[in-house]
Amino acid sequence: MSADLPKDRAPSIRDVARLAGVSHQTVSRVLNDHPSIRATTKARILQVMEELQYRPNQAARALSKGRSRTIGILTASSAQYGPTRSVAAIEDAARRQGYFVDTANLGGADPAAIEDALEHLLDQAVEGLVIIAPQERVFDVLERLDIAVPYVSLQSTGKHDLRALAADQILGAKMATRHLIDLGHREIVHLAGPQDWNEAEARMRGFLLEIDDADLITHPPILGDWSADFGYFAGQELLRSRDFSAVFAANDEMALGLLHALHDARLSVPGDVSVVGFDDIPVASHSWPPLTTVHQDFDAIGRLAFATLLGEMGMSEEVPSAPIAPRLVVRGSSGPVPVSRLPLLKRY
Repeated sequence: MSADLPKDRAPSIRDVARLAGVSHQTVSRVLNDHPSIRATTKARILQVMEELQYRPNQAARALSKGRSRTIGILTASSAQYGPTRSVAAIEDAARRQGYFVDTANLGGADPAAIEDALEHLLDQAVEGLVIIAPQERVFDVLERLDIAVPYVSLQSTGKHDLRALAADQILGAKMATRHLIDLGHREIVHLAGPQDWNEAEARMRGFLLEIDDADLITHPPILGDWSADFGYFAGQELLRSRDFSAVFAANDEMALGLLHALHDARLSVPGDVSVVGFDDIPVASHSWPPLTTVHQDFDAIGRLAFATLLGEMGMSEEVPSAPIAPRLVVRGSSGPVPVSRLPLLKRY
């Protein structure tokens, strides 16, 4: 068998894979003693490694220790405040328990990119995964690959709720919407997040449930992209085409862009329009007016994710507490409907 290899270099993992008739990712999983490999496949790969005398140091250490003390984080939104805070909290909690953390940021939303990111993490012999990529297709890929390591997710709706740890997104959206209804608003618009995000779906669902409970007219939600730029654009479009007295935005960035559009239109907030966001990012309390929003404790969510993952890995007997409850923070951007606007007049 060694005659099939170049004589001027040591055998590589790809040489092992080629001669064993498997992918290099499969060889890597054998090196890391991954439980998802069939016994017959593992035996064939180990035989090839022995015949080639392939013994990388990293593999030897992993095989001798039997554990990597590494967890993986898969995230699709590393530039956003919430996921960034949760990742930092997970890393801090893991470090205190003697674990390493390997983070993979999705370079794309297609299944191939998701699979590549997961393969990268599994190649590091991670003992568990935290998923901070709340698109349903991520979990579709997880199921298709039949990932053997335990995982928890920071998404909170859809068919994977049993492993979800995020704050109750539906409850938070209902709280925001009920706040506006209690202030007397009857024409409320929802500026939603991207359609393929579970969090966006949950917040939209909470809004629609509360509107329905109050027997109010339902305006079709406007699907956004989480950005302040889109909030500004949506605000300009709303002022041209629709009567409303309040807007519930699915995140703070879009709410801040909306405030900008309302300011440019010389409208008063909350005198003419009330605005409520979601997340309570640091800048929300420093906008003008300060933004009413739904607070999520991203640090606590990250710590809870790591503690729960330890339990799933069989490394802790402690049962973490229930998911962190969201909290409405009332600031200056929301107020009662002026008497002069009851019923709302066409002004735009």
